[in-house]
Amino acid sequence: MPELPEVETVRRGLAPALEGAVIAKATAFRPDLRFPLPEGFAENITGRRVVSVDRRAKYLLIRLDGGLVMLSHLGMSGRYRIYEDTPPPLAPHDHLELVTDTGVTIRYNDPRRFGILDLFGEDALAAHKLLADLGPEPLSNAFDGAVLAANLGERRSAIKVAILDQRVVAGVGNIYASEALFQAGISPRRTARTVKGGRADRLATAIREVLNDAIAAGGSSLRDHRQTSGELGYFQHSFRVYGRAGEACPNDGCGAPIRHFVQGGRSTFYCGKCQR
Repeated sequence: MPELPEVETVRRGLAPALEGAVIAKATAFRPDLRFPLPEGFAENITGRRVVSVDRRAKYLLIRLDGGLVMLSHLGMSGRYRIYEDTPPPLAPHDHLELVTDTGVTIRYNDPRRFGILDLFGEDALAAHKLLADLGPEPLSNAFDGAVLAANLGERRSAIKVAILDQRVVAGVGNIYASEALFQAGISPRRTARTVKGGRADRLATAIREVLNDAIAAGGSSLRDHRQTSGELGYFQHSFRVYGRAGEACPNDGCGAPIRHFVQGGRSTFYCGKCQR
């Protein structure tokens, strides 16, 4: 499933094509994805100018004039593609098409149909069921070691499991949790409530740095992620532990094998020597 860097990469691709443009024509080719589309979804966004393309956690928020917000979640396999010239014929699993007054065509494709499209008023944003309980944005000034430690509180779960809880920190998924814990030198098995003080500072910094590095590389393309140009992301080539079970730890002077185990139903990768 796309994590924060992949969604942010998509946002940065969509923003130049959509912001300030009018959606001259919107076409929904099916009435549902993971959930039914709101009644009159395509008709209600047609003719509206895009004010901004934003992101909250793993959700895209496309703000339209008249106070409407179009929410999009990519699910497992969703992707947006931008065509500045004549677009090709519709592909299988193209479920939404937006054509702007500048002649740009944007299509949303989702083979597994686990994505979400919703439309609601700006005044309902804060209380939206998908957004209301989200924790702080890890790339914002509202997130640091003290905030992380406070949100972890007295949790007895493992720290890896805890930081996947979107109420603790928004947008961090399985890949980047493993990478950030390695960078911070913290074992994924460590009890969350013990991550305080310097440990929390190191982890908050590592989360921010790993996410920023992944965004700069266009995200990670392990299966479905594509940028809006159709190009792959490249951060998977920079993984230090994720997917590298049995390889030597990349830290200088270590050389211990990277270990793998299943934790909370997710694959976890770490160095048993460097992470405590």
